[in-house]
Amino acid sequence: MLTVTLCIIFYVLASSIIVAGMFREKGPNKPAAILTVVVAIALHLFILSSEILIEPEMGQNMSMLNVASLVGWLISITMLLASFRLPNTILLPVVYSFTGLLVLLNSLIPNSHVIQISIKPNLLIHISLALFAYACLAIASLYAVQLSYINLRLKEKNASLLHSSLPPLMAVENILFKLLLVGTILLTLSLASGFMFLDNMFAKEQAHKTLLSLLAWALYTVILIGHSRFGWRGKPVIWSTIVGGILLTLAYFGSRFVREVILNA
Repeated sequence: MLTVTLCIIFYVLASSIIVAGMFREKGPNKPAAILTVVVAIALHLFILSSEILIEPEMGQNMSMLNVASLVGWLISITMLLASFRLPNTILLPVVYSFTGLLVLLNSLIPNSHVIQISIKPNLLIHISLALFAYACLAIASLYAVQLSYINLRLKEKNASLLHSSLPPLMAVENILFKLLLVGTILLTLSLASGFMFLDNMFAKEQAHKTLLSLLAWALYTVILIGHSRFGWRGKPVIWSTIVGGILLTLAYFGSRFVREVILNA
């Protein structure tokens, strides 16, 4: 519990440093923010290894909250690395705070869903692709929200203290479409691996996940084709990206939330 507490504290501290810096002319204290979040990510990795990698002969605990915590860790480390080159400062407090919340919930709500990934390499490939696809498209949704906020701020006559911290509109939009492209490719590979390696993609327990994932994939594909051929951008792209993220979230966590959290409460 001490490790969990420290992990949450460092995630919150990193978020606080960045938010406080947005109201200063010099901006956030980047070295302090990076140091605190690196400590948080390292502690988080230790927690994940102890929660997921249980006894080898028993399997791996891939419960809903463990998977959510793992996705949060992937997004946090990706956003940290991206912050050295890409405009994402305004998103970092959201990511770090939410990841800290996932760590807290995972420690407070007992949950277990043990599977033997180690003896099923095909399943490992499918799960890995699904996790990276979701993480990438979740980040795309965050950039869509940021893009919407920038559009809103640009329409206002009076700039706030935060206005100077906002990245260029076109830079964020370019990153959004790159994330959508990479995420959609990963989602395509994830779905293809599922149909190739798994026999129960349309079974009762998996049908909703498959259908919602296919709907999200179709939506992302339409966005990319529309942008490439017809120059789509702006609100339709923003809201479609957010809807796609919601569909994927429902696909990955919807029924498992009901089974593992609500029914076991």
